[in-house]
Amino acid sequence: MSIFLLVLILLLIGGGIWGWPILAGFLGLSTVHDKPGALQHIRQLMTTYDISPGEVDAVFNAPPLSKTSESKRSKSEVATTLFSYLGAIFILAGIGTYISTFWDSMGSVMRVVVTLGVGYIMLIVMVSAAHENKHPRLVLPLALFSTFFMVGGWFVFMDEVFPDTDNWRLAALFVFGVMAIQWGLLFSKYRRTLFAFLALVFVYGFLQVGLDLLDVSPRSAAVILGASLIMVATALEKTPQRMLCEPALLIGVIWLNAGLFDLVADIAAANWASCIIGLSLLCTAYGLHRADRYARLAGLGYLFGSAMFYTGLFDLLQDTSVEILFLAITAGVLYACVVLQSRALLATTVIAMLSYIGYFSAENFADSLGWPITLVLMGVAFLGVGTLALRVRRKL
Repeated sequence: MSIFLLVLILLLIGGGIWGWPILAGFLGLSTVHDKPGALQHIRQLMTTYDISPGEVDAVFNAPPLSKTSESKRSKSEVATTLFSYLGAIFILAGIGTYISTFWDSMGSVMRVVVTLGVGYIMLIVMVSAAHENKHPRLVLPLALFSTFFMVGGWFVFMDEVFPDTDNWRLAALFVFGVMAIQWGLLFSKYRRTLFAFLALVFVYGFLQVGLDLLDVSPRSAAVILGASLIMVATALEKTPQRMLCEPALLIGVIWLNAGLFDLVADIAAANWASCIIGLSLLCTAYGLHRADRYARLAGLGYLFGSAMFYTGLFDLLQDTSVEILFLAITAGVLYACVVLQSRALLATTVIAMLSYIGYFSAENFADSLGWPITLVLMGVAFLGVGTLALRVRRKL
């Protein structure tokens, strides 16, 4: 079971790494078909990673490396890396099989040794690899595996030392606090992005459990932690760990808006909360879009913000005298889609318009033959106007 969970974690991480480009392609953020698109993409990358034109010019004009100076791994190095990975996999498989087979027959000390002890042995090996920098590719798997075993081992330790205590919050607070201090000290020593990421994970886990112990409501805790994570992400932009800024902003915005949604829903109603939070996400996405920063986050903001806004707006206008205003608003947003060139916003807007037209037709023209014909004629007219406008633009 332990090996299965480790493989599942690695698959989720790998899925996230490969899923980002696929999602970016769907949102129309990384698709480059021509020279202006490529230049725009380069500009976004330079803005995101704080790259100056002088640095680009220096790299572009640098003499190419000769084939003799290029770093090429020898066959022996490849074989060494391969056997290292295979050895680590078989060791972990053996440990996991031993734990699952003999767990019930183990004593308290042995349970702590095979979990917490193994975790700290992996941590020592990982620190050695990071300190000597001879096997940098082993740092990531060793850090993840050691974290998994240490977290489980600390919970086993707490359960064995305090078997009659049912307060899991205090146990989680202790474990997350220890892990946060540990990875924070390692980050201060080696300044690796991975260590900063793990430290942030356990710091916010500690804060979440701590706020729960203080009887802070989940929505208030979400607002507090989401806002603080956004501030941390902003600070990370000016550090070598800026690659953590984008996922931190994503999680912070989701956390913050989830808490705000619950607050607004309690004060007003769920449809008002959906409309307001969706509009807030749209404004955030527009700000990122205008600043040429974090194009993937801007696309996600357009996608989910518009979906929430349309859902809440339709619920507010349904069965009222101004219900047709929904179609007018979506038509106005359709113009914004053309100006902003956002596929995500275009997709939700088209779905919203078609859904409303279908709903309106079913409610008012269920058995009428003239209404579908009218819709088709209107569509042909709009296509003709669009073609005419394109020709006029080309002539001008």
